[in-house]
Amino acid sequence: MVVALLLVVPGLLVQGYDLIGEPYGQDSIDPLTPVGLVVVCLSLAAAVPVVILATRLAQALDGGWVASVVGRIRWRWLLVCVVLSVVALGAALAVAMVLPESGGAAVDGGVNEMTDRTVAFALIVLLLIPLQAAGEEYAFRGYLTQAVGGVVPGRVGTAVAVGVPALLFALAHGVQDPPVFIDRFAFGLVAGALVIVTGGLEAGIAMHVLNNWAFFGLSLLFGDITEALAPVAGTWWLLPGTLVQSLTYLGLVAWIARRRRLETSAPVGVLEAKRPRV
Repeated sequence: MVVALLLVVPGLLVQGYDLIGEPYGQDSIDPLTPVGLVVVCLSLAAAVPVVILATRLAQALDGGWVASVVGRIRWRWLLVCVVLSVVALGAALAVAMVLPESGGAAVDGGVNEMTDRTVAFALIVLLLIPLQAAGEEYAFRGYLTQAVGGVVPGRVGTAVAVGVPALLFALAHGVQDPPVFIDRFAFGLVAGALVIVTGGLEAGIAMHVLNNWAFFGLSLLFGDITEALAPVAGTWWLLPGTLVQSLTYLGLVAWIARRRRLETSAPVGVLEAKRPRV
């Protein structure tokens, strides 16, 4: 059901843009246009309502239980995670500054010209990237993690519930250089571990949003946003910064979560669905 809905929603969005006179096609992606970026972001953001609906229909559970063990997004905790993700990103940037090359967005040393198109892209990135990132987290770390974890019990199930969505997340980005694939796989592993450590999607969403804001922002200022949409090339020097950021963030989040005595499991019986487990 989730897959079917995710295939239908992008088509509906494309038809909607055609109706308002902003046709969407291959030339909206390469080179990327503001309309193209809007369609991409909203298509991925659609995973949030799709997952909530699928959870309600297929498992007879309130969709809020996909977000966290308290049945909703914990907004204060999400804001704490945003601050922690800034600290972790700062550590990664510090490491990247001393490496020969870090891969990622192409930066030629000059600042791009600020145009109306640039401003449009910036507003879209600011407003829609959080929705896009949340959609991916709901799909991969929300629905898939619970679906896989519900099939395989015990500690093995926990490991599989983290590893399988991480692998699918990396594969979903298409053909890519090995360092880029490993970078995305590592991100998926950390985001999955954060779900286990914190009992929710908030930490993963915060890290995902900040990473994408930083990447698209740097591409708008110094590089090519078309290449930033789906980067496939990178060097092994990409990985040290990723490891520093991921491990720093995971450590900080785990530490603060313990200090705040954050709930990491739902009350007994709450997630016993009338239909197959989530």
